[in-house]
Amino acid sequence: MLTPFNTARLAWGGLGLAALAACVAPPSSTEKKQASAPVECAQIATQFVANGTRITAVESVPAGLTVNGMAQPYPMPAHCKVSGKMNERTGVDGKPYAIGFEMRLPVNWSGRFLLQANGGADGVVQPAYGNVVSGGATTNALMQGFAVLSSDAGHTMESGPAVGLVGGNLFGMDPQARLDYGYAANGALAPMAKQLIATHYGQAPKTSYMMGCSNGGRHAMVAASRYADHFDGLIAGNPGFNLPKAAVQHAWDIQAFSAVNPDIKAAFPPADMKLVADKVLEKCDALDGLADGMVNNLPACQKAFDLKTLQCSGDKTAQCLSQPQVTALQKVFAGPVNSKGEVLYSDWPWDAGVGASQIGFGSWRAWKLQGPIAGLPIIGVLGGGSVAYTFSTPPKPVAGNPPALIKSLLDYNFDTDAATIYATSGAFKESSVQFMTPPNAADLSKFKAKGGKLIVYHGTSDPVFSFNDTRNWYEALNRHHAGNAGSFARLFPVPGMNHCQGGPTTEQFDMLSAMVDWVENGKVPTQVIATARTGVNPDVPADWISQGKPRSRPLCPYPQQARYRGAGDVNDAASFSCQ
Repeated sequence: MLTPFNTARLAWGGLGLAALAACVAPPSSTEKKQASAPVECAQIATQFVANGTRITAVESVPAGLTVNGMAQPYPMPAHCKVSGKMNERTGVDGKPYAIGFEMRLPVNWSGRFLLQANGGADGVVQPAYGNVVSGGATTNALMQGFAVLSSDAGHTMESGPAVGLVGGNLFGMDPQARLDYGYAANGALAPMAKQLIATHYGQAPKTSYMMGCSNGGRHAMVAASRYADHFDGLIAGNPGFNLPKAAVQHAWDIQAFSAVNPDIKAAFPPADMKLVADKVLEKCDALDGLADGMVNNLPACQKAFDLKTLQCSGDKTAQCLSQPQVTALQKVFAGPVNSKGEVLYSDWPWDAGVGASQIGFGSWRAWKLQGPIAGLPIIGVLGGGSVAYTFSTPPKPVAGNPPALIKSLLDYNFDTDAATIYATSGAFKESSVQFMTPPNAADLSKFKAKGGKLIVYHGTSDPVFSFNDTRNWYEALNRHHAGNAGSFARLFPVPGMNHCQGGPTTEQFDMLSAMVDWVENGKVPTQVIATARTGVNPDVPADWISQGKPRSRPLCPYPQQARYRGAGDVNDAASFSCQ
């Protein structure tokens, strides 16, 4: 699950050619071979052998509500925890690098493997629980019997006063660390993990999955393109698959909002964004056949809503927006362009989630206008470091304090600086677009032929990665595959949801079970039931509850939408169908 800790790090001498080839090689015969006999947890450190891999710790973890000294929200199963490092080396920046990982192997194993793709700039080995990536998950892959692997994607986040807020991005000074972060680490980890599973259980996994949200969703989409042989099912939530381009939007937004007020949070106080959200609902709520506080007919909404109708005819009041505010929002939602008018990323849809007001990680306001660090937007104080160190080639270092990071984005040039996401330089042989995005993203022929399945879900009010960009990718995928993309890949819009969670939405859902059913039982996901977190998510209205039960809705595969059947409880998913 995307935790506040790893969400906060969003953007956000290398190996020789032989070693790099080993990182991205397809599964070997060793990976597929069954071990002669199971190896007990305590013996793994001495019995497991894999090229470039060093086991650093092994521990038998008992079942319970406390795991490694940390309280858990639900009982965890007994398992073997294995920690290690792959491809240890010294980078061109003189710092030590390795692909750090941990794997948790449950005593009661289901025969399944999950690579847990983490969010943000990685850099920390998150606990390998395989949390179901949506708000308020009540289960995880480890509890369901999966062997789960988590990694730092090939670098360690630095911290301390000397580095400030860019400690998660300094790895961008090393070319190989960039490649590991982009794709190479997962290419090395998946075969090693399967070999480790075979060593412990005496047999290789029957099915293999990857799941993540945000940058973790990007990892999953990259895997569909680069590592079709490694995985049977991939789940990509709110995927930043065009992350370098989306990072250009960070600078675009900062400049647009600062033009209204240098104090960015004051450019649009919460009441003003609520005014926008309320107007969206006024024009769009009933377009799907039911006024229920949710916009399901998103395409029709884009035609029905006109921001200019909110512009004040005179002085600014609580019932209207000033002309500079309207201009800024129009610019932000249209997306970045250079001086020639060339599109640099994507446009964005109008949706009710733009009024989400909490300033914790996840919400529209926190990312765009007012976050938990110095009251500044996350795209500025954390995204600025990613823009400078990870996505610019060569890297363009910036100090790790909020004023310097905001200034770097205010000074960003959409002709010269934006071009650096496509550039190579010296030891940096691949541009950020090359190492971060899926090659030929619309052509997943190899993944399809192998029988792989892909589920992508995306909040329509995501403030970090545009839902429109993901929708456009899916339409291109469908065209490339002759209108048959739905046979192996499905996109589920989540109305009102912000970045992986939050917003006026039904955000509690389990895509992992839907994926397993599709891969192992051939049951195509025609809908996934999602529930609102009433009383927990402050952006969920109090009346989204009936007879003590919170609102539920079917999430529908694009281009279908949830439509009211005309009778029944409006807070019950059973009263809706995907049409």
